[in-house]
Amino acid sequence: MKKSVSILLVLFLALGFAGVASAHVTVQPKEVPAGSYQVFTLRVPSEKEAATTQVKVEVPDGVEVSRFEPKAGWTYETEKNADGKITSFTWKAEGNGLGADEFGQFNFQGKVADDAKELSWKAHQTYSDGSVVDWTGAPDADTPASVTTVTAAVAGGDGHGASSTAASPADESDGRDPLTLGLAIAGLAVGVLALLVALLRRRKA
Repeated sequence: MKKSVSILLVLFLALGFAGVASAHVTVQPKEVPAGSYQVFTLRVPSEKEAATTQVKVEVPDGVEVSRFEPKAGWTYETEKNADGKITSFTWKAEGNGLGADEFGQFNFQGKVADDAKELSWKAHQTYSDGSVVDWTGAPDADTPASVTTVTAAVAGGDGHGASSTAASPADESDGRDPLTLGLAIAGLAVGVLALLVALLRRRKA
């Protein structure tokens, strides 16, 4: 029985670390039609004991960002090119930022280009200890850039209204989100471990 408890404890720790490792900075939704207007959601989890105090996102060529939804406790600033197109935006915390067990969501609006095929969102996450994680790698890298696939334009549509699916409850809570899935698995492992320990104590009694 003691051996079983030890095995489950190791499994729990492994799942816990896996959940943290998979908590990447992402941009939702993962798939959008060409030529559509979208409300994108930048999702930022903290992966260290230090707090996340800033996140900068480079805007892909295939999308034109136009508006941002204000977020309490945070300010944002943009960078533009000579044509006035927003090329990057940076959210900065006014207070302590996002702690180790917290995440934040930042909404912004943009129009996907008619000829876009893929949107690669390169992000740079800054922590309160001064360290920076660059989410700019390939899909199989340790710190990958978030990628949005662009599908064919919707026939007969003008592109408006497509944004209603970007931040829907299903997207926010479905099991495909790595952070949510990792926490759910870790919680299940804790419950199983607690039950096994209780049974062991009952037998000893």
